Amino acid sequence: MWIFDASYLLSNWKCIYGEGCKGIHETDTTELMQGCCSFGAHFLDKDDEKTVVRSASRLTANNWQNKARASKSGWLTAERDGTPKTRVVDGACVFLNKPGFEGGTGCALHIGATQAGERPMDWKPDVCWQVPVRLQETTDEDGHIVTFVREWKRRDWGGGGHEFHWWCTNDPGAFIGKDPTYKYLKDELIELVGANIYAMLVAELEKRRTTVVAHPVTLSKKALRK
Repeated sequence: MWIFDASYLLSNWKCIYGEGCKGIHETDTTELMQGCCSFGAHFLDKDDEKTVVRSASRLTANNWQNKARASKSGWLTAERDGTPKTRVVDGACVFLNKPGFEGGTGCALHIGATQAGERPMDWKPDVCWQVPVRLQETTDEDGHIVTFVREWKRRDWGGGGHEFHWWCTNDPGAFIGKDPTYKYLKDELIELVGANIYAMLVAELEKRRTTVVAHPVTLSKKALRK
């Protein structure tokens, strides 16, 4: 069984990195241009980690600001419990190019993939291209699986989520896309649920586009008073 967060998918959310994204610190850090890359990225499994190992080997000093440092000290580290993650260098993920870098500001993996004519999602850690979409599966005692595809909430980061602010979908400024989110995130959704399920999702959402209310964050105070 598939369940989808229609309110979020019918909204006009888009990633606004480079367009006023405030980052994920408790205070507005727009000027740092870190987006959601401040604390490094965790890996879902070994295959996820291997993807980034391959991607990192294709980056050059021209598109990865920290390549020399990573070559010397590595870009992979681990939490105290052994969970692997990308290193944090100067307050952000080792793959983040800072403002002013000639090779481009932002994720070096994203930049490298774009320059190679490939999809950034095929170069990045899974969490980096999935967020802010959350795929959550539950299995009952009979083996029946229910998959819920929804907006990623701050609580989904677990205890660590209390250490940063989730501007990403809590900020009305991110709901400025020209297309509904289910179209904007087409590639990501197909990767998560498959082409057939995505086609069924689109058919259902197209029926609802004129009847479902906007995402709660986009509602004006006037609308809330009503």
